[in-house]
Amino acid sequence: MRFEDPAADFIPAVERVFGAPPRVLDGSRAVLVGDLKLQLEAGERELWLIETKGPLEHRIAMVEVDLDIEAAVRQAKARLADA
Repeated sequence: MRFEDPAADFIPAVERVFGAPPRVLDGSRAVLVGDLKLQLEAGERELWLIETKGPLEHRIAMVEVDLDIEAAVRQAKARLADA
């Protein structure tokens, strides 16, 4: 039996896609890139894009995560461009 953890590559994938090292939050299940928080939820099946302004957070969008976390991060970045 083989187990795969898409969250294991989350931080390196964010760095590759956004071109900057993210600030790691919440035990590596959430990162901050500028004013944008990317957070894995629902057993790493959902990637939430959350805009942070001071103490307030606004959920912008959600991307479903299959086995390829980097593809989900790319899709999240594309949704930001559309917003």
